[in-house]
Amino acid sequence: MKPRKYGLPRAATGSGGSSTESSDLTFIDLFCGCGGFSLGLERAGFQCLAAIDFDAQAVATFRTNFPDVSVVLQRDLTRFPPNELAKILGTTHIDVIAGGPPCQGFSTARQRDGANHGALRFIKDDRRQLYREFLKYIGHFKPRVFVMENVLGIQSAAGGEYFTRVQHEARLLGYRVVAQIADAFALGVPQKRRRQLIIGVRGDLPGFFPTQLAPAPRVLVGTTLGPAICDLPRVEAGKGAESADYDLARRERHLAYWRKPARNYLYRVCEVARASKLTAHRARPHSARDLRDFLLLREGENSAAAMRKGVEFDFPYDKSSFKDRYTRQSRRKPCSTIVAHLSKDGLMFIHPTQNRSLTPREAARIQSFPDWFQFPIARTHQFRLIGNAVPPLAAEAVGCEVCAFLDENGVPKRGAKPREHPEAPAADRLIPASPAEAGACLQAIARLDRRQLRACEKQVFLRGWFALFFLFPGLHPDSALDHGDMGSRWSRKQFALPGLENFAEHRFARSGWPVALELLGREAWRRYEAGELREYELYCVAAQRRGMEISRVYA
Repeated sequence: MKPRKYGLPRAATGSGGSSTESSDLTFIDLFCGCGGFSLGLERAGFQCLAAIDFDAQAVATFRTNFPDVSVVLQRDLTRFPPNELAKILGTTHIDVIAGGPPCQGFSTARQRDGANHGALRFIKDDRRQLYREFLKYIGHFKPRVFVMENVLGIQSAAGGEYFTRVQHEARLLGYRVVAQIADAFALGVPQKRRRQLIIGVRGDLPGFFPTQLAPAPRVLVGTTLGPAICDLPRVEAGKGAESADYDLARRERHLAYWRKPARNYLYRVCEVARASKLTAHRARPHSARDLRDFLLLREGENSAAAMRKGVEFDFPYDKSSFKDRYTRQSRRKPCSTIVAHLSKDGLMFIHPTQNRSLTPREAARIQSFPDWFQFPIARTHQFRLIGNAVPPLAAEAVGCEVCAFLDENGVPKRGAKPREHPEAPAADRLIPASPAEAGACLQAIARLDRRQLRACEKQVFLRGWFALFFLFPGLHPDSALDHGDMGSRWSRKQFALPGLENFAEHRFARSGWPVALELLGREAWRRYEAGELREYELYCVAAQRRGMEISRVYA
């Protein structure tokens, strides 16, 4: 399924990626870590009202970098209910709740003590239940939008059970839910990092949140590792200082070599002009054996590729299970995914041209943190917090999209009005005029088999498709192809209209899609991808909007 941009048009944003006009939008950051998500959302124009994490080092780092956020709490969310936060804030009015419940519990390859043991295992982990604490806050504050970030492994953990649960339980709270994958490199972050986002829009807001994020305005897409870090002063393994001067002559040579990618990344992303000192540029020590092995690797090569060429390494690990034990990164490619395991060792993150692993500042830059962002903690904790963080550039892309979506749905900021496709009014005439008419359209189209659906005239098909979103405005077209376990269903009587009970009561747990209309969704996507349906027809906001008043009456 191709990623798309659709629904209501995106509002224009300034070149810096933020808007003073949208500063009245607020958010709280749960499982905030050191503040990657918060930094991105603030850059997109949001105001952070509160941030919460259980980790003392994370909270200390957050407070250092966000002095204007008055409520930064070290709390265990399993013991800190949302009503307590509401008392502290003095309000329950929050526009956005963002957060990343600890993702280690969903890793597809569980690793003892965080080390690379080469074994695929699935271990019981209580952290998989923390998404429910996140949803408790959603249920209490009822934000307009929520954004939950996690690893891709949540899709397959326990056979997809948790991926289904999150979406199903959020839908029961009254949210239109859509899952999407955020590719950090496509959003301007110089690393291979793909994460699962689950985004919920409160049911009283019309429109379909897009499943393709656009890069933040400050971004130059395609920036690789070299432009991001190779201006930093050379340091040897075990050397460097927590605070030092930049090598400005080296920076000038770097800018002359990499030109636009380096200038954009250093000044617009890393904001080096705001940092008077270079911090956290300390290299960890390595054994003489490791340093000898590092020298055997070419740029962009790992130990597995080198061994295939006959290179013999000294490392004592089982070479059949640890073939990629060492990896030297390439300046001309995105870096490997920065992970919290960097706190244990950096053997898979060897500098492209220097005989050592990456420093915390280099890892922070690869994550898109600016140079003024401080990590006033021990190096081990620096690596851990940096690896666990949401890249600020990815969070900013999310924030810009949420800001645009709320702009177009009645939030009193810029007062932008939705703009319709010029051909939409003709299609809108096919929208049902009443619940009874919509029910008749659905009953008729539900009787068709796959062949008959494919053969039916476009106007007949669109009447049924529009009727679906007229009566079920809480659905999202992008959920029509991912129902999860087809046997996982739920029942909930929603409509009192005769003949619609089968549609309302029996739905797939993951997508919320009526079981009886599963073929309708698949046929809509077939027609769209074949060019037989236009984007405004697949994502018919007018039908959804018109039906929302009806759903309030019959829900």
